[in-house]
Amino acid sequence: MIQKPRGTRDMLPDEMERRREIEARMRLRARIRGFREISTPVFEETELFTIRSGEGIINEMYVFEDKGGRSLSLRPELTAPVLRMYVEEGRSLNKPVKWCYFADCFRYERPQKGRYRQFWQFGAELIGADSAMADAEVIILGYDLLKTAGVRFVLKIGHLSFMRTLLSDLADEEKKKIRAFLDKREEDAAVSHLKAINQEQLCDPLIRLCGARTLDEVFSVIGEIPESQRIREMFHILDVQQIPYEINPAIARGLDYYTGVVFECFAEGLGAENQILGGGAYRLAHLFGGEDTPSAGFAIGFDRVMVALGEDIRSLHQPQVMVITTPEGRDRALVVTEELRTNGIITEIDLMERSFSAQMKAAGKSADYAVIIGKEEALSGDVTLKDLKAGTQEKLTVSDVVRKLNP
Repeated sequence: MIQKPRGTRDMLPDEMERRREIEARMRLRARIRGFREISTPVFEETELFTIRSGEGIINEMYVFEDKGGRSLSLRPELTAPVLRMYVEEGRSLNKPVKWCYFADCFRYERPQKGRYRQFWQFGAELIGADSAMADAEVIILGYDLLKTAGVRFVLKIGHLSFMRTLLSDLADEEKKKIRAFLDKREEDAAVSHLKAINQEQLCDPLIRLCGARTLDEVFSVIGEIPESQRIREMFHILDVQQIPYEINPAIARGLDYYTGVVFECFAEGLGAENQILGGGAYRLAHLFGGEDTPSAGFAIGFDRVMVALGEDIRSLHQPQVMVITTPEGRDRALVVTEELRTNGIITEIDLMERSFSAQMKAAGKSADYAVIIGKEEALSGDVTLKDLKAGTQEKLTVSDVVRKLNP
């Protein structure tokens, strides 16, 4: 028996309906905030991803050579393709450009809970605006999308200038090592490394900075910096919008990629791998042949959203109807079936030529209501509506059934 590849999943109808419900909520909220959906190719030139991440990323990607000898890769993420698309297609658009996307990505890594080799991202990019308002807009959108989905999470926000200022006197290689420790949330290891390279004077400030939870505490460690006013303004905007957050100066997210504000969301119910959103301000367009363009964005791990939600997806349940008929009522049943469907009611009719009792038995397994049409109903034009959960039934017109099930 041929099985699905490791790190991939088959999704049955119940799961797909839950996913589509959450997708629809998130798409609507993004559109309300002015972000319009785009789509990029599933595969791109391999160089698109190595140009900023180095050749080492190839080991984590699905890379192949096409018949023309070109090196192509299944996309491991979507920010680079979106910026490539902006440089190629969108530079003449009015600024800022506000795009969102929902698509699958591919990475060759060890599968684990909420982490697959084929996975889905819901993300957004705001391109061409360089302001506190723009930074806040992206953070608020990410927060709104997760709240709309129903996820319980904590939003943590930092700024790369915090650690950049504290570590300014270190050699670049040492800065990268400290950042790597912080990115893995290994603050003790970062302190130990500072001691190992004879930078003990930075240990106490690093500990104090990592523990700072207000801007006043942050600036008491590093002093006022050129970005102070903009940072304070961004947090003020979040406060005005009543966005709950925690300040976390230790957020690193790869300083070679991001340039300013950085933020992450951590969800309940995901164990150690509980980060569900990551983003920040960055500049990438120039790497792909465009002008140096300020941008900010984020990506949400949609598979982790679904794991975090579990079965707790609060939505209006759409009643499902099975039309039950006898041979004498079949023609009328066909007409009624289409009338119910036209009015947006999920309706099925027997396709197996089963007996009346067998149809009722099947309806009890998959439907909420049975619409019964026998010889009597075919003559009168009414139907018998049976609530399969309550066991009650009543004679109604088709219009009454529509009003009852689709108010």
